[in-house]
Amino acid sequence: MIQRLGVNIGNESIAVETGNWAKQANGSIVYRTGKLVLLATVCAAEDFKEGQDFFPLTCEYTEKMYSVGRIPGGYIKREAKPTESEILMSRIIDRPIRPMFPNGYFCEVQVVVQVLSADKYVSVPGHALNAASLALSVSDIPFSGPIGGARVGRIDGKLVINPSNEEMIKSDLDLIAAGTKECLVMIEGEAKELSYKELLDALKFAHEYIQASVKFQEDFVNQIGIVKKDVKLKQRDDELLKKVRDYAFEKIASANKNTDKLKRAKDIQSINTETLESFVSQMEATDEQQKDIKNSLHELEAEIVREQIFNEGVRADGRQVDEIRPISCEINVLPGAHGSAVFTRGQTQSLGVMTLGTISDNQKYENIEGQKEKIFMLHYNFPPFSVGEVRRMSGPGRREIGHGNLAERALKSVLPKYNDFPYVIRMVSEILESNGSSSMASVCSGSLALLSGGVPIKSPVAGVAMGLITAPNTDKYAILTDIAGLEDHFGDMDFKLAGTRDGITAFQMDLKVGGVGFNILENVFIQAEKGRNYILEEMLKIIPEGSISLSITAPRIVIKYIPKDRIGELIGPGGKTIRSIIEQTKSDINIDDEGKVTICSPDFDSAQMATDMIEGMFAEIEIGKVYEGKVKRITDFGAFVEILPGKEGLCHISKIDHKRVNSVRDILKEGQFIKVKVLAVDRAGRIDLSRKDAI
Repeated sequence: MIQRLGVNIGNESIAVETGNWAKQANGSIVYRTGKLVLLATVCAAEDFKEGQDFFPLTCEYTEKMYSVGRIPGGYIKREAKPTESEILMSRIIDRPIRPMFPNGYFCEVQVVVQVLSADKYVSVPGHALNAASLALSVSDIPFSGPIGGARVGRIDGKLVINPSNEEMIKSDLDLIAAGTKECLVMIEGEAKELSYKELLDALKFAHEYIQASVKFQEDFVNQIGIVKKDVKLKQRDDELLKKVRDYAFEKIASANKNTDKLKRAKDIQSINTETLESFVSQMEATDEQQKDIKNSLHELEAEIVREQIFNEGVRADGRQVDEIRPISCEINVLPGAHGSAVFTRGQTQSLGVMTLGTISDNQKYENIEGQKEKIFMLHYNFPPFSVGEVRRMSGPGRREIGHGNLAERALKSVLPKYNDFPYVIRMVSEILESNGSSSMASVCSGSLALLSGGVPIKSPVAGVAMGLITAPNTDKYAILTDIAGLEDHFGDMDFKLAGTRDGITAFQMDLKVGGVGFNILENVFIQAEKGRNYILEEMLKIIPEGSISLSITAPRIVIKYIPKDRIGELIGPGGKTIRSIIEQTKSDINIDDEGKVTICSPDFDSAQMATDMIEGMFAEIEIGKVYEGKVKRITDFGAFVEILPGKEGLCHISKIDHKRVNSVRDILKEGQFIKVKVLAVDRAGRIDLSRKDAI
């Protein structure tokens, strides 16, 4: 049966329907606003696989090129593997809905959101989140939603819900948030150095819209009368857990005191193996019981880590809750790179490497908004050796793309404008060691690499990952600064915050619980700001005072402007003049229709030579000035000397030397460089030169 409902939220008119399209899915929604049409579907396996001990959720977001009336570019005229923007949106959908499934539900679930028709005036992210939530809510799959999504911009100080892409160009904030009626469950975005109070106001503004969206979804679910199916949940064996606790609790608690990640992990693994072997021999445990024993040991470890923080105020590695791990920094570690740095925080280490290129090195890509170009890229690599593992190395996965994007957004707002620094910049973060917060280490190493390479950034940027431990059924909680891998794994929140001394530039919050209140968020912001400023102090100790010049190995790019009506002079007949400059200076020179001349040279001297030649072509000849010119032609009556590119004058035989000259060739030869003085320029532009007056 087809069910429909519409609502107006703010300036948006939204209409949804189910029971018409994709009816074989567990849940499907056609979501419309403006010209935007989304199809969100969800399917789930009837049962979980034998031995399954995790929740296999996958989320896919795809943009169809026909949604904007275009055929995909390239050789293959169809949508192929997901683009980077589709992968990032898939992650945005995944993160807020994942905590909303019941514990022990291990059936495979797939959520698919497709853009079937696009509208350049309608922002997709918030609506895609709402459509995914609705598809789950109208299905028979257990889901403790709905959740609502919203995108928020800030234009001229005014907060705007779901701004268009055109409006976002003028915005100093790009925030995507998701939440329930009570609180937020996911935050992601970038800002141009906003204070935490400004960001908190934006989050509250987003939540108002989210509440209205959740109310609409609830109304639609009630209209349909959805009945969720009874599902099989993986049940915990409390009796077995008690036995494992009695046997291994003290051993794990003791091993947990070790502050070294690898030594601690090795000790815990030894205890787990010894416990498992003991129980297998005592009770002849089945494969399923052995997995229950492993899960019980995992739960014990989580309990010990969390309780130690609550009861002793001390973390597994011995730090206080607001303490940052030891930091060390190095710059210029790779002599062949244009900029490089190593940032180490505890057992997390990032090598940041910066490369400068010309505009031809920019990244071109296509999405439903059209052909796009990027002049700043940050690529994040997480090799297996960074965590002491052996596994196949392949291309970047979703996690690596997501971490790289977050670090890229953190640094983007402090970069100089292209007209002031006309380079394409590629940053690579090689994670050499990882024990949590590697994306924020990438921000720090990237900032140092930019500084070491002479890029005139507005301010250094640092990042810190904040954690949260909550006590069930109480208001008790602990905020952790600079979380390690253990605290990320066993904690309730991973909130990454990056910024300068003046404000926040990027942020991303993921939760394992059903939401977090604004009072807690404010305290997280305050504690994170203290941590970020401390990290910045440590980073700046390694940067020498004064500006750092570009690496000698970096290309040199110079931009000059010439009159539009004189572009032909620079090009010359058949391109002769511009080709001559390119050949002599070994530079790349591009001229646009507005008279903008971009000179790309392999080194400083080549760039200077090309610049001087072009400036000389358009310089006014000064009477009485001495120029160094090249003898182009010799005649019986004198020599023609090029004193500026494309500008020749005649040095008459009588003005070549102080003594009598019988033949010009006795004194000069073609190709020779000589000094000449400009005596006069007539109305026809003919230049009268004298060598004898210049020597």
